[in-house]
Amino acid sequence: MLRSIRTLAAAAAALALVSACNSAATPDKAPPGTSGGDSRGVTADSIKVGGIVSMTTASGYSKKDTDLGAKARYLRANAEGGVNGRKINYLGAEDDGQDPAKNMAAARKLVQQDKVFAVSPMSSVTFSGADFLEQEKVPTFGWGTLPSFCGPKYIYGFNGCLVPSPGGTLNQTWPEGIGQVLGGAAGKSVAVIANDSDAGKFGIRTFQQGFASAGFTVSYAKASVPATAVPSDWSAYVKEIMQSNGGKAPDAVVSVMQTPNNIGLFTALKRAGYKGLISDPTDYDPGLLAKEATKQALDGVHVLLQFEPFESDNPKMTQFKADIKAAAGGQDVPLNMHMVTGYMSADLFLSIAGKAGKDLTVESFQAAAQGFSDTGTLVGDRAEPKGQKDSFGCGALIQLKDGAYKVSVPFKCHEPIPFS
Repeated sequence: MLRSIRTLAAAAAALALVSACNSAATPDKAPPGTSGGDSRGVTADSIKVGGIVSMTTASGYSKKDTDLGAKARYLRANAEGGVNGRKINYLGAEDDGQDPAKNMAAARKLVQQDKVFAVSPMSSVTFSGADFLEQEKVPTFGWGTLPSFCGPKYIYGFNGCLVPSPGGTLNQTWPEGIGQVLGGAAGKSVAVIANDSDAGKFGIRTFQQGFASAGFTVSYAKASVPATAVPSDWSAYVKEIMQSNGGKAPDAVVSVMQTPNNIGLFTALKRAGYKGLISDPTDYDPGLLAKEATKQALDGVHVLLQFEPFESDNPKMTQFKADIKAAAGGQDVPLNMHMVTGYMSADLFLSIAGKAGKDLTVESFQAAAQGFSDTGTLVGDRAEPKGQKDSFGCGALIQLKDGAYKVSVPFKCHEPIPFS
């Protein structure tokens, strides 16, 4: 049952007070009932958690609302009594500035100085701190779009592993959804473009296979756009794409990039006369519609979601909206997918921690994760450790049309395919 906004707002104030007291308290002591296990960040009545998020970047792109999403979920958990009697002491997220050195520094600070039990959320296009967190046995949760979310024992993607190694599986939501919009993939071509970065290269590798397996001809697949600066001239990229399908334009252009790049690329494509389908995985954000130029650049674009759309009448989406409003001090704030990233990262952590029982240690947490599963969440059915090798396989497509987002392909789970 949904709790009142007033109750959750009160919980927010209580959490702030608890956090302030903890920051001045003596170092964490192991709670009664723990013996021999690693209980860093766990006391008799609290669990300390922190996050790492790209709040600021050189391009101006920000994932700051990931932090708000996580806070919203932790606030509700605390309002409902916490996890097996312990409240979540969420320290907030460190800003890595989308910089590998800062990502590593943030990971070290959270573990060595703040002594957190877990890092949730971790949301950035760089994850240089992954090996350190794995070595220190820190349960870590985020969006599984980087290779570090696929394979390590202590790192979890809230929607599973999206860039698997050979032997894993690929989520087919995007290819199958675009095929549905186009009336089938047979005889259709797609161009896939990404940044020249580790994440971009993995994206090209995985989506090239996924679209081909769905029946598309992949006419163009390059991770060629600089990752450190948005190009001022997109003409060379557009020319290649427009001629990639045997001298013609492809039926679909798929961008595996962030908003500033997408705005530049899509604007240039439209100016060049491109009439096909355009899609990306990041631009589901009502805040983007405030600027007319941005709204025009993204008009008609189909955005990949790996969660229930905000337009859904699913009760869990209703709960999510209430939780976000409570965390925002009772204000109605524009929803975006970064909030979901933080919220569902926190949700998966809380769900596993709940199954670990009262005697919470890293060992008991990992044991609970080994047999964890649940159904009907905002990202579909979840299971671990399956999610450390495979995606959860669910998603939807949303189209921005005439200044409003509309569901173009409803949320659905697709059978993943083997990745080779």
